[in-house]
Amino acid sequence: MDIVCLDMEGVLVPEIWIAFSEESGIPELKKTTRDEPDYDKLMKWRLEILKEHGLGLKEIQDTIAKIDPLPGAREFLDALRAEAQVIIISDTFTQFAMPLMKKLGYPTLFCNTLEVAENGEITGYKMRCEKSKLTTVKALQSMGFETIAAGDSFNDLAMIRASKAGFLFRSTDSIKADNPDLQAFEEFDDFLHAIEEVLNK
Repeated sequence: MDIVCLDMEGVLVPEIWIAFSEESGIPELKKTTRDEPDYDKLMKWRLEILKEHGLGLKEIQDTIAKIDPLPGAREFLDALRAEAQVIIISDTFTQFAMPLMKKLGYPTLFCNTLEVAENGEITGYKMRCEKSKLTTVKALQSMGFETIAAGDSFNDLAMIRASKAGFLFRSTDSIKADNPDLQAFEEFDDFLHAIEEVLNK
């Protein structure tokens, strides 16, 4: 049995931190896992910036409430879920993701958790497991599933390469250039067709 493992931000919904960067007027927060491969380093840096500006969970959630899935993402996900089990594996946090999951029809999501003080300050974060995307794919495979994986960032490459088929979706030119053997797509229809071809083999 195949399970399709998808990244969330940049693939199904806009990048949350980029949206918050624009809303808050803090350009440094535009940096994502497309730019920084070390997620731990990136998150610690983000939390320092939030602290400097006195911003917490509420301000980010206010921005997230205004975010809609990428055009066509809900339809793509509905069509894909009719043909295969789908798990969204993301390095985001439950406190960020749940409003977006509602807009996507509540697909299965594996992600992480923020540590939040009573005053709303984000004080830290708890990763579900080390190398969560690769670890999850390997765990699914150990249970007898075959995985098909897709994402757009550095932190998606390990799960993509560990799967029987893997794709880049709306990735950067540099990541595509560094991984010329991976099929890369920009449109949901083409992306869905490529996954269906693998599922129907």
